[in-house]
Amino acid sequence: MSRLFRRKSLAELQAEGARSGLRRTLGAWELTALGIGAIIGAGIFATVGTAAAGDAARPGAGPGIVLSFVLTAAVCGLAALCYAELAAMVPISGSAYTYAYVGLGELVAWIIGWDLIIEYAVGNVAVAISWSGYFCELLRGLGLEVPRWLATDLRTALSSPEILAGAPHLGGIPIVFNLPAAGIVLLLTWVLVYGIRESSRLNIAMVVVKLGVLVFFVAVGCFYVQPENWTPFLPNGFHGVWAGAAIVFFAYIGFDAVSTAAEETRDPGRNMPRGIIGSLAISTAVYVVVAVVLTGMVPWFDLHTAEPLAVAMNRYSLGWAAGIVAVGSVAANTAVLLVFQLGQPRIFFSMSRDGLLPPVFAKVHPKHRTPHVATIITGLAVAAFASFANIEEMVDLTNIGTLFAFAIVSAGVIFLRASEPDAPRPFRVPFVPFLPLLSMAACLFLAAGLPWVTWLRFAGWLGLGLLIYVLYGRRHSALAK
Repeated sequence: MSRLFRRKSLAELQAEGARSGLRRTLGAWELTALGIGAIIGAGIFATVGTAAAGDAARPGAGPGIVLSFVLTAAVCGLAALCYAELAAMVPISGSAYTYAYVGLGELVAWIIGWDLIIEYAVGNVAVAISWSGYFCELLRGLGLEVPRWLATDLRTALSSPEILAGAPHLGGIPIVFNLPAAGIVLLLTWVLVYGIRESSRLNIAMVVVKLGVLVFFVAVGCFYVQPENWTPFLPNGFHGVWAGAAIVFFAYIGFDAVSTAAEETRDPGRNMPRGIIGSLAISTAVYVVVAVVLTGMVPWFDLHTAEPLAVAMNRYSLGWAAGIVAVGSVAANTAVLLVFQLGQPRIFFSMSRDGLLPPVFAKVHPKHRTPHVATIITGLAVAAFASFANIEEMVDLTNIGTLFAFAIVSAGVIFLRASEPDAPRPFRVPFVPFLPLLSMAACLFLAAGLPWVTWLRFAGWLGLGLLIYVLYGRRHSALAK
């Protein structure tokens, strides 16, 4: 049993970081931009509408979606403080997986590493699907129409005789898949293989575009706000706000992705906390303002759509403005895809370096100095699932996986304070253990608002991960050898 909970020492991690071969080029601004790039994306451009309107499975938050954003920001803020301490203390690729390995032991590290696949890879499937929707909307505004069978998920197609009838058939079987979603993932995979500096520059450009478009939406939309749309403010009471918070949590996923670039950061003890906390604070302010204007423009019950901001503009015959919003969403989701596709391979890289995954995942490109094999494998897998998956199922699964990771990181702060009390901590979480415990409780509170079927899928995923660990990871663990 003790072998399952063996822990890596800080000295071992520092030695690994020194010989990893990754290039340290990122500073505080680049990290903050990575965080904003990952956070502001499909959440505000897509899930804000579903959270406000609700569906058959859960009540909508209505105009109270603003409180849902504030509640979720508070939960994420607690987790962000915990991430900031550990990222500054353990500046190694792998994020929560690495923190769990040094604080809680190998078995917990494997569980959280396997869980992070849900946050980054599965989350990117959802973002790619949203990107496809806005991209097609943008092309439609330019007079170009993408056939529905070439830009839709399998579940939607099966429920639509019109789509199936218009699709080509092969051996009597209709061919339906989401080509734009798969295509953008493969394109960004190539960029990430090419280099971290080039990837960071592309992300910064996308961040500037999407923040500019959101400012444009607020500036134009405030002239069409109808205050009566804010009444009642809480149509389904706090239960609606709680359910909405569980959905819009997807909008905050990403600040933790900053920590996956720790081995490519200059002075991580100083820059990591700034990037993590700064990106979360800026994104929260943007979310609240956009939500206020959106729910003032459109009655909350009319927002159940994957393109709520564009719908709001079209409601007032502002087709030209809807086109600009579509440009912003394409840029926003491109940045999210880029950062998440950056994060997942680096987690695989760390797990492979520890022997828990095959060694091929730890290969570094001799010229570009990026984990190119892990990046390519991740890109191919995400592109394949994005070509036929449904966005709502992906969002719920991503949310529960991320909340679980946040809770583990919060626990790691407590355990490391006890096991490594004298280790240098450039950034310290205040009020330990109370604040990390509050963070864990808040994560469980939000997760409880997710449908029970999501919990079943999550349990099945973790069960599969434990089976792989028993059959491969436990026997090839570098720490055991």
